[in-house]
Amino acid sequence: MLAEIRSLNEECGVFGVWGHEQASQIAYYGLHALQHRGQEGAGIVGTDGEVLKAQKGEGLVNEVFTLEKLAAMKGKAAIGHVRYATAGGGGLENVQPLLFNSTSGSLAVAHNGNLVNANQLRVHLEKQGSIFQTTSDTEVLAHLIKRSGYDDVEESVKSALTLLKGAYAFVLLTEDKMMVALDPNGLRPLSIGRLGDAWVVASETCAFDIIGAELVRSVEPGEFLTISDEGLQLDKFSYAGKRSICTMEYVYFSRPDSEIDGINIHTARKRLGKQLAREVMIEADVVTGVPDSSISAAIGFSEESGIPYELGLIKNRYVGRTFIQPSQDLREQGVKMKLSPVRKVVEGKRVVMVDDSIVRGTTSRRIVKMLKEAGAAEVHVVISSPPIKNPCFYGIDTSTSGELIAANHSAEEMRELIGADSLTFLSVQGMVESIGRREEGPDCGHCLACFTGNYPTDIYPDTKLPHEKEFVQTGGSLIGKGV
Repeated sequence: MLAEIRSLNEECGVFGVWGHEQASQIAYYGLHALQHRGQEGAGIVGTDGEVLKAQKGEGLVNEVFTLEKLAAMKGKAAIGHVRYATAGGGGLENVQPLLFNSTSGSLAVAHNGNLVNANQLRVHLEKQGSIFQTTSDTEVLAHLIKRSGYDDVEESVKSALTLLKGAYAFVLLTEDKMMVALDPNGLRPLSIGRLGDAWVVASETCAFDIIGAELVRSVEPGEFLTISDEGLQLDKFSYAGKRSICTMEYVYFSRPDSEIDGINIHTARKRLGKQLAREVMIEADVVTGVPDSSISAAIGFSEESGIPYELGLIKNRYVGRTFIQPSQDLREQGVKMKLSPVRKVVEGKRVVMVDDSIVRGTTSRRIVKMLKEAGAAEVHVVISSPPIKNPCFYGIDTSTSGELIAANHSAEEMRELIGADSLTFLSVQGMVESIGRREEGPDCGHCLACFTGNYPTDIYPDTKLPHEKEFVQTGGSLIGKGV
């Protein structure tokens, strides 16, 4: 999600299946459908009811796993994870699921999100004697579970979850059960489905489609599910807070064929484009979208404005998302490898370029330049979300406002920096209304922190703002030294 979203980096994806004779193979296909959520590492842990076995590695799903590896993981249940290193750094040791062994049994943990109090908890646990093997905040949960004092693993997990703050969708596996939990604000998407007699859970519903599973429903905030040979048991580990689903899931992260709380992503993005066309009046000859996440919004903009939609930009299908590259220099080079303008479509034309966001601005600048070099007479950039002005602490790698072009420049300065003839953003109200969530309140169940600065959870003093300034949140605002 950064650099106009192509640079915004995803939070990761989790998958789980219980009660299928080819569980590890099912997990492989589920992770393949979630590949867009993380390309730095992938892992699967399976159980045959007696022992947990793990396979994981750095790279894409089809690079990490082979038929031989999957065949060796025979069992009825498995959990999996695809990773983008938003917190904790890279390295094989941080690739999930994390697997822990003890005298009382084994536990595997897969996590999507980010814990805002992970550093505080880690310091506390280390003072009590814990030794951490990774730099991932996910490992904190395992240590809390072990120190909970409960003999029952489900009670231990629920007790540990109450100490966590931030965004988290957890899938956990022991030898005889799978457990699923979503944070009290529901910041991350998580759904449960059925595949015959088996239960499946995934960050996105598109993973159900690839394996032929049927969506049952979204996991509720604060909900705790236990799945075993005895069936599905529903419980709560926390009272549900104010629902605050990450808005960028609708705008950018999720695949167009996924659903979140009954809302199809493609349809929501088309409505964003239509609303954008209603909010801005541009005289132009052609509308084009930046592949792939902006295509739906571009179609909506075209339909509402009456300006013809054309494929003005073509994506190289053999190059992954540019945010797969951890460094900015590699991301910039990736733009040239990834996108090509269609000269005969844009040459001599006034082009409306629809994108879903601008984060750092690097990618937008390069795309505008490519279009003009291909002969575009004018390039008008329209963004189907508001300016991203505030850092995210919930699993997206924009942890400082220094990275965000909108936090440091006016709209006119941004237009000049990216070289566009005009630059327009969608309003916050227009975005929220277009997505169509029905929760009460002005934010309709969205997390809008990156746009408005109103964070749905407390942000702790050991979480840093730009230049490492300490801050805390009070009443939805950030207060700290120099802030």
